[in-house]
Amino acid sequence: MQDFPHHYQVNGSATADSPVVLKADNLSEIVTAPPAEFGGPGDKWSPEALLVAAVADCFILSFRAIARASKLDWSDIQCSASGTLDRVERVTQFTAISVEATLSVPADTDVEKAEKLLHKAEQSCLITNSLIANSTLSTTITVED
Repeated sequence: MQDFPHHYQVNGSATADSPVVLKADNLSEIVTAPPAEFGGPGDKWSPEALLVAAVADCFILSFRAIARASKLDWSDIQCSASGTLDRVERVTQFTAISVEATLSVPADTDVEKAEKLLHKAEQSCLITNSLIANSTLSTTITVED
C-alpha cells in the first residue's frame, strides 16, 4: 500500500441536455444522469446510486483484505446496500445506509470469527466512515456441506 494521503482524480463533462460522462485515467468511463426520483431517465447510474454502490464495493473489498490478513477461508460474499435520502433541516442528504452481507464459508470454519470479521469490515470501510449517515450491517453466514 502507498503512503497517505492518496489522491483520486475524476473528470466529468456534459452539455445542457446530455448525460454526464465521468472519466479517470486507466478506467472505463461511466455515464450518469439524475435518478427517476429527481426527474431523470432512471436508466443510468446516478450520483445517489454510485454512492450506495461505493458502500457495497468498499465493504466487500474491506472484508476481503481483513479475511486474508486473518487467514479466514471463505468462498463467496454477497452484499446488498441501500441508502435513505431525506431532507434534514432543508438539506437533502443520506440519513441511513444499510448493508446486508451473506458469507459462505467451508464446513470447518469458526463462524464466530467470520461474524467478527464482517463487523470489522463494516467498521473499516472508508466510504461509510466518510459519511454522516448512520450505517448498519446485518449478516448471514452459510456453512457449506
